[in-house]
Amino acid sequence: MRVFLNPGHAPNGEPDAGACNRITGLRECDVAKGITDLVEKYLVAAGVEVVGKLQSDSLSAVVNASDSSGADVFISIHCNAFNEMANGTEVWHYHTSRDGKRLAEGIQRQIVDSLGTTDRGAKGAVPHTDNSLYVLNYTDAVAVLVECAFIDNPTDEELLRTRQDDFARAIARGVTDFELEVGL
Repeated sequence: MRVFLNPGHAPNGEPDAGACNRITGLRECDVAKGITDLVEKYLVAAGVEVVGKLQSDSLSAVVNASDSSGADVFISIHCNAFNEMANGTEVWHYHTSRDGKRLAEGIQRQIVDSLGTTDRGAKGAVPHTDNSLYVLNYTDAVAVLVECAFIDNPTDEELLRTRQDDFARAIARGVTDFELEVGL
């Protein structure tokens, strides 16, 4: 199986750091990069071929890089934010992708079981809606977007700051479980 990884938002936060915790200053771009680097390490150790990794504010560049790599699976890693009270994990997939749903559910289950985050579910992104999520709509590979936890929630922020390795291991396990299920 060939995997392409996308840590969300721009490298070093320029021009877009993504969501930020207003109290601690923790930035989504940094958390996403840290978790993604660890996911890559665990996937490679498990014998999964990582064919590319790109953090960019250009979503079309990310999609083009993934499609050019010949990836079977595309994983975009993010942190959520809303109102400092919302919490938990959700994993998005293209709404009609059966394999995307299977991969999203597997990663969701691994994160929730490992870290005890609130289970917000695997969700289907529908094109041309508020939750269309560009990379899921236009990437050729089976694609998921992982919202690890809410960076603006104090409890979730602590997990994102102190347990990036656990998030990464859970995501990698979800990918390797999916590989065994579908035989890629």
